Amino acid sequence: MSHDARHYFELPSPFRMKRGGALHGARVAYETWGRLSAARDNALLILTGLSPSAHATSSEVDPSPGWWEAMIGPGKAIDTDRWFVICVNSLGSDKGSTCPASIDPATGEPYRLSFPELALEDVANAAHGAVSSLGIEQLACLVGCSMGGMSALAYMLLHPGSVRTHISVDTAPQAQPFAIAIRSLQREAIRLDPQWNNGRYDDAHFPETGMSIARKLGVITYRSAMEWNGRFARIRLDAEQRDDDIPFGFEFQVESYLEGHAQRFVRTFDPNSYLYLSRASDWFDISEYGDGSIQAGLKHIHVEQALVIGVSTDILFPLEQQEQIAEGLQTAGAEVEFVALNSPQGHDAFLVDIENYSRAIGGFLGRI
Repeated sequence: MSHDARHYFELPSPFRMKRGGALHGARVAYETWGRLSAARDNALLILTGLSPSAHATSSEVDPSPGWWEAMIGPGKAIDTDRWFVICVNSLGSDKGSTCPASIDPATGEPYRLSFPELALEDVANAAHGAVSSLGIEQLACLVGCSMGGMSALAYMLLHPGSVRTHISVDTAPQAQPFAIAIRSLQREAIRLDPQWNNGRYDDAHFPETGMSIARKLGVITYRSAMEWNGRFARIRLDAEQRDDDIPFGFEFQVESYLEGHAQRFVRTFDPNSYLYLSRASDWFDISEYGDGSIQAGLKHIHVEQALVIGVSTDILFPLEQQEQIAEGLQTAGAEVEFVALNSPQGHDAFLVDIENYSRAIGGFLGRI
């Protein structure tokens, strides 16, 4: 039986949001592994993608596998015998942090759509508050994956000098039109589900169809066409796996796979939280900090060393966006290592191709 290993940081109240409004009595959840050194100089912070919790790996308190189990632990690439590892659940996520499903102290009701507009800068500021509360003035390393990589860029921009080295994993300095288009369709699928009811759903009336379609769209873009071809080709379902009474029902294995994936996800994430974090990902744009130029924005980030990893099959955060980050950090004075992987798994490769990502991340951390 697993127990809850989360800690909570109470945000300053009011907690002002980038796009206006404020939260009162808000908090973020986080978990830690390893031991903080006496000099407090071995802290490594992980900022997550859109849907993961703070439970990045197992611990004595919570032995259930975490979302990056193969990457973090004693003797692993992110070695908890050396590093004090912190993983913060994003502000706006329903995995323990204040989010649209949380109770608004002003009304005693869930925020729902009265939750203030959320920016990844808010996610970054909340995470920085949690780190500071542990007495850590400077992180030895900040790791950002996917959406968390954008939050990490915001963290370093907004809190100069708070990060010594950085690992950027499959992310972007701004969302490109393709990524915005996909997320727009995901949000539309949720909003058009009658059960969504303008954000006022409950467990008995839950927008399962909308969440299911949103998740399927996500999964399609998280992997590459090469992987879909290799895994499923055009294999059809057996007769007993099909429901021929449903017009245009599932006929191919890939359809059935997506359905199973979606059904496992739909009830595990709050739909309004999904909408808010999805839109925050669209809004983030480092060029805002550089008069419209990505490179000028990145020039404001000063770290000693950085590792930037991307994968050639990623259609959501293409390799050229990783190159932009690497070039920008290098121009700003960092010693940068750029790793372009050919993993067939697309954007999700950092969760799947552990061998190659471990080699890059473990190698980098071994040199700092």
